[in-house]
Amino acid sequence: MSGNRISEYQLGDMLARFIGHEGMNGMQFELIPAQTAGDVRQHREFMSGVAVDGISKALNWKVPAQFTRDNLLQIKLIDEISRDGFGGGVSMFDSCSTEALQFTEQVVAEHSGGRDIQTVFMHPRGLRCISHLLYQDGLPAVEMFNEVKNESGEPLTLELLSSFVLSGITPYAETGAPERLKLHRFRSWWCAEGRHEICSLEELHLERTWLTHGMRSERFGQVGSMPVRKFFPFIGAEDTNAGVVWGAKLAWAGSWQMEAIRRGDTLTLTGGHADREFGHWTKTLAPGETLTSPAAMLSCLKGSFTDLCQRFLTLEETRVPPVESEEDMPVIFNEWCTSWGKPSYDNVIAVADRLKGLPVKYCVIDDGWAVRPAGTVMQANGDWVVNGETFPGGLKPVADALKERGFIPGIWFEFEVCNEGAKAWDETAHQLWRDGKVFQSGTRRYWDFRDPWVHDYLFEKVTKQLRDSGFRYLKVDYNDSIGMGCDDPDSLGEGLRQHLLGVQKFFRSLREEIPDLVIENCSSGGHRLEPSMMQLASIGSFSDAHEGEEIPIIGSSLQLLIPPRQSQIWAVLRRTDSVQRLVYSLAAGFLGRLCLSGEIHELSEDQIKVVQEALEFYQAAAPVIKTGRTEFFGDRPVSYIHPKGWQANMRYGADKKSALVVIHSFAQPPEKIELPLAAGNWRVEKEFSHVPATPEISAGKFSVKLNGEFSAQVYLLKI
Repeated sequence: MSGNRISEYQLGDMLARFIGHEGMNGMQFELIPAQTAGDVRQHREFMSGVAVDGISKALNWKVPAQFTRDNLLQIKLIDEISRDGFGGGVSMFDSCSTEALQFTEQVVAEHSGGRDIQTVFMHPRGLRCISHLLYQDGLPAVEMFNEVKNESGEPLTLELLSSFVLSGITPYAETGAPERLKLHRFRSWWCAEGRHEICSLEELHLERTWLTHGMRSERFGQVGSMPVRKFFPFIGAEDTNAGVVWGAKLAWAGSWQMEAIRRGDTLTLTGGHADREFGHWTKTLAPGETLTSPAAMLSCLKGSFTDLCQRFLTLEETRVPPVESEEDMPVIFNEWCTSWGKPSYDNVIAVADRLKGLPVKYCVIDDGWAVRPAGTVMQANGDWVVNGETFPGGLKPVADALKERGFIPGIWFEFEVCNEGAKAWDETAHQLWRDGKVFQSGTRRYWDFRDPWVHDYLFEKVTKQLRDSGFRYLKVDYNDSIGMGCDDPDSLGEGLRQHLLGVQKFFRSLREEIPDLVIENCSSGGHRLEPSMMQLASIGSFSDAHEGEEIPIIGSSLQLLIPPRQSQIWAVLRRTDSVQRLVYSLAAGFLGRLCLSGEIHELSEDQIKVVQEALEFYQAAAPVIKTGRTEFFGDRPVSYIHPKGWQANMRYGADKKSALVVIHSFAQPPEKIELPLAAGNWRVEKEFSHVPATPEISAGKFSVKLNGEFSAQVYLLKI
């Protein structure tokens, strides 16, 4: 089949290409770096060779090099035929519902500083489908989402609606590009977030078949209400010969899926809300009803995978909520690893008094301030009645005392759930149900955020408490997943989707009621570090890795996935810590937002001097951490909890006249390392280490001796 280009748009340094093919009702979407347009090759139309010559001759049929052409918008109506080719249970991609979509028009809606390229299709049964491609001038990534409207006179039930389809990888080869295509994704578990995985398509068993027939899909994602669990909602592809990388990042807080699909020579990337097979989702649209998919960010470039990730971060940084107290990247103190769930007025104030004089702005009271049901060790969610024994007079006195000492007071809530023993436990009419029974996970039940009663209840219990007591920092925790979903007339997956939209509505209401509120997005550490939740919060808890040696590994990985200005990293300090250990812990915080905890009020004067030095250094480095670009060096430890080797993050500031070098040594590091350094007359402005080790800077190289196993060194360079 010969392709006929329908339209092409230059979006910054990228070209968006919409291609119609002979015999195809729909439209294929490709994205390439504009500078590589001259490198695009004319792809072969048909297969040849011993594998296909026999069948071609016998059937007088030419075997196409591409089994089908992928439409940029994918749907599946529940009562229509699924595609053959062994796809059942593997993928719902390229259904007969999608094949029936008829391209009708493409329009460009100009808006302030950008455009919305709308590609419109109609399904014969009256479903109007619009693919939106959004571009904002000056940004290095685009966004894509799909919108469907039932314009028929009868209900129509969907079991798949994609957010994006990116096809034609790679356009720089005439054939199947053997041994040059790689897939990138990030695995994630509790306390082990963001492990970068790189596999060749051959390793994933995604080579085409001899007949270019048969569905081959690597479908992955997560099911439930913890979107960064098992994987981040991210997929990337790389042509190692052409030096071009593509990627997509989904913004959604619930069940999602990504797919890498290969049925012919080229690779297709697609993703969105989890479908019926993967996420237990169907949705019935009444006549006139509209449904919109989650948005995905897309980008590509000729360059490195790190550069691709930075392009997404550049877009995400424009969405960080503007809060005045956040502008100077202040240090946080959270007493969780100090009291381990047993805070009190006395111990909070003792810590605050010790912190006086240190450049710390937020002082946060974590879990344990509320009355706990008898027999429970921690978690007292649902009633949120202040423990009068530990906080006499309630929370306002402690908030006032913290403000008197110059701090912005913070408090912890896990407001989406209630625990056994609370009076709220019996409010089952306002909780999530599954299979006709109240849904329970361990000792938790979940408020139903589709219910206006829940929003009113939480306004009284959460919003008013924050507002009236004077707390302007809120740590929002969320410590388990709903899984496949909750009862809903359509499906479990649709119930979960609607519920999570309600959760996000409540997050937005918090800032509407308290505009200067700083929200920390915490879900057992790092389970909600995806774009739609991060744009509702000022900060995200990077992990529940509190004191392990893996903290800098996780912190470094997350510099590829969330803006460092939002990545809150624990530095838990103990009175038994050596100076070497203090430096190791504090230096990890330079990979994002430094959050102190531990026995700060019991540290010696010598230990406090180390902390003081680190915090003053951090203040000087904050502009680089806030806005910059990171390059990564060193080993990729096989084990997170028994790491070997070393790592270095070199982050250049937006002014290109400053750079922050954060080095961590693990077991068996080398004696000395050498890093490439951007051109310039660089000098060391500041150093933080337990043993001074003056670097050598010459001819674009930064060389320094390491300080032994499990040590850290931080340098601020200036031109």
